[in-house]
Amino acid sequence: MPHSNNHFGSQTVNETERIFHALDSFRIEIPSWGFANTGTRFGKFIQAAAATNLEEKFADAGQVHALTGGSPTVALHVLWDTPNGIKDVAEIRSLETKFGVRAGSINPNLFQDQEYKFGSLANPSVEIRAQAIAHCVESVEIAKALGSRDISMWIADGANYPGSQSIRRRIDWLQEGLKATHNALGPDQRMLVEYKPFEPGFYFTDIADWGMALEYARGAGPQAKVLVDTGHHYQAQNVEQIVVWLLRLKALGGFHFNDRKYADDDLTLGSIDPYQVFRIFYEIISEAGDQFNDIAFMIDQSHNLKGKVEAMVQTVVAAQELYAKAALVDRAKLAELQDACRLVEAEELFRGAFYIDVRPTVMQWREARGLPPEPLKALYASGYVEKATQARGAKNAGRVTSYA
Repeated sequence: MPHSNNHFGSQTVNETERIFHALDSFRIEIPSWGFANTGTRFGKFIQAAAATNLEEKFADAGQVHALTGGSPTVALHVLWDTPNGIKDVAEIRSLETKFGVRAGSINPNLFQDQEYKFGSLANPSVEIRAQAIAHCVESVEIAKALGSRDISMWIADGANYPGSQSIRRRIDWLQEGLKATHNALGPDQRMLVEYKPFEPGFYFTDIADWGMALEYARGAGPQAKVLVDTGHHYQAQNVEQIVVWLLRLKALGGFHFNDRKYADDDLTLGSIDPYQVFRIFYEIISEAGDQFNDIAFMIDQSHNLKGKVEAMVQTVVAAQELYAKAALVDRAKLAELQDACRLVEAEELFRGAFYIDVRPTVMQWREARGLPPEPLKALYASGYVEKATQARGAKNAGRVTSYA
């Protein structure tokens, strides 16, 4: 008789305990830029409630954490959030205390300055490469002052036309820059190397896949790991297989979670393919072992049409529910079925956990932790977005110049 756990909203005591344990240990970082007015290369649609400064970003992040209990840190972008560099640390410390969330990963900006038209760390100009390295080292120092562990390195460098750049020399230049950044790290810090197959470079990007990211990380030093962005893959690529390989190699540093239909669409987590997120979470729960605490779960999304705070609450809630589902897979039974090559039964057991309605139990967990059982409803009832609209509407009118 095939094994089935296809039940809905009726968890056993054991399953409830597993969900509670899973959610108690699950944290996912939210990005400051997810609260600001952003857009596509075609234009930007202004939202009256969007955050216009760092304090408003922290206020929004604090609201999301207060509602969900799952996002105690906020990722910062150096150019957008710390324009004065290390001098902004005191303000950030004050905002942490005021809004109940801490600064998380620090993200250098190696793509916006005009000097980076032909690359940053891989630019043919030695002067521009030096400028990029100095910015990365400054980012490390900001992170040290804030007590932030991770420096998230997304390198937008690449080329659009065959023959227009030397792929070989750019490998050397980029490796040199990453090594210099790694050498500036404190003993408890890490450098996370992100990859992306295309955009903004359409002939090649300098770090196009996880193998390149892994080699760059290895060349930089022992405190460098790979950062996986779920939107940064070719269509139909098996992301969870990449995750298992990186775990096996002890090289998985973290994730930027989002969803996509076509490319790097920056859609809210689970809105297109929640089953993929479930599969990724399962592999982490199953395979990470003592590496679990070294994996940084982070959201990287820009909500151009959805309300900023609403979309972020929705995203954190979706992540919690999908993680809870992954925690319900009977790993011992699944291994038994896999080893016996009982394919249908193994698949049914696996996807059965995905189809379990965990929402009632997640609501119980929230109530037990003093959180609102339905975060989105609580957000709407609070009037927070309406108040933000009134306070920020005039400032947001006509804001079209900056990304975040």
